[in-house]
Amino acid sequence: MSPSHPRRTAAAALVLASSLVLAACGNPADGGTTEIAATKGADTKINTSPEQDRVTTDKVASIAAGVPERIRETGTLELVASSGSAAPLTFYATDDKTVIGVEPDLAHLVADVLGLEPHINTVSWENVFVGLDSAKYDVGFSNITVTEERKEKYDFATYREDNLGFEAKKGSGLKITGPEDVAGLTVAVSSGTNQEKLLIEWSKENEKAGRKPVDVKYYQNDSDTHLALRSGRIDLYLGPNPTAAHHAATTGETEVVGTYSGAGATLQGLIAAATKKNSGLAEPLADALNHVIDNGTYAQVLRRWGLSGEAVTRSEINPPGLPRTNE
Repeated sequence: MSPSHPRRTAAAALVLASSLVLAACGNPADGGTTEIAATKGADTKINTSPEQDRVTTDKVASIAAGVPERIRETGTLELVASSGSAAPLTFYATDDKTVIGVEPDLAHLVADVLGLEPHINTVSWENVFVGLDSAKYDVGFSNITVTEERKEKYDFATYREDNLGFEAKKGSGLKITGPEDVAGLTVAVSSGTNQEKLLIEWSKENEKAGRKPVDVKYYQNDSDTHLALRSGRIDLYLGPNPTAAHHAATTGETEVVGTYSGAGATLQGLIAAATKKNSGLAEPLADALNHVIDNGTYAQVLRRWGLSGEAVTRSEINPPGLPRTNE
C-alpha cells in the first residue's frame, strides 16, 4: 500500500490564484504550439501537434507483477477518458484525432511502469463510468475527483490536486469566494460532475439564507459554454480550474475570478485514476504513480502542460473525498 501525505484544510481549500497565470499569447502561425504563462511567470510552450514526443519511463518488474493476471496476459492497459475536448487535460491535437493532454501523458507513464501498451478510449463522460462498471475499461484517467459516493463503486489512486475555477467574461468585475457571490447569477456547469454538486449545494445554501438561488445552465460542450459566456447569456462557468485558466490564457476573452477546492471548504480535492472496486489495480496504479513521482518524470509531464502547481507529493489509495454533503 502506498503511503499518504498530510491532508490540507480550509486554509488551502479556497485559492484565488489559478494554476496558470492569465497572461498569454495565442497560437503561433504553425498551429503546433500554444504558449501560456505558467504559475511563476515563466512561459510554457504547449505542443498541440500530433507528434507529442511524450515523456517516457522504464518498466518496473516488481510493480508490474502486481497487475491482475487477466490484464498482464493481454499486454494492454485499456484506458478511458472523456471525449469532451478540454485543454490541457484531455483534448485533440491539431489533426483533430490524436488524443493529447496531461491526462493521456500520465496514463502513458503509468502504462510504461506496468509494462503494458496503453490504449486510450474516448467516450462521453457518463460512459467513462459505465465502461468501468462493465470492466470494458481497466482504468479511467479523466480528471476524476475522489468523492465518498464514488468510492462505493470505484477504487482510486490519486495523482493531482483538484481545484475548480469560476470563469467569467474578461472585465466582469466578479470575484467569487463563496456561495453569496453567486446568488442570483446564471452559472453553467457540466452535468454529473462534482462541480455541479458543489454549485447546487451553494444555491440551496443561498436560499436558506434568504438570498436568490443560482440559475444553473447546462450546455453540450465547452464551445457552446464559452459562446454563452462571451454573449452574456451566462455570468459564469464553473469547471476544472486547469481548463478555465488555459482557456482564459489562450484566448484573452475570459478570466478566472475565483477558485475552490473540488472537495469543498474543509478538504483539498484530489484527482485520481479510477478502477472498478476490488479490481486489484489500485495498488499497482498507486505504486506506478509514486515511482514516476520519485523519478521526476511526473514533474516533467505537469511542467510541459503548465500544471506544476497542482502536483501531489504521493499517490494515495482511496483518501477522503468530496463528502456526500458539504454541510
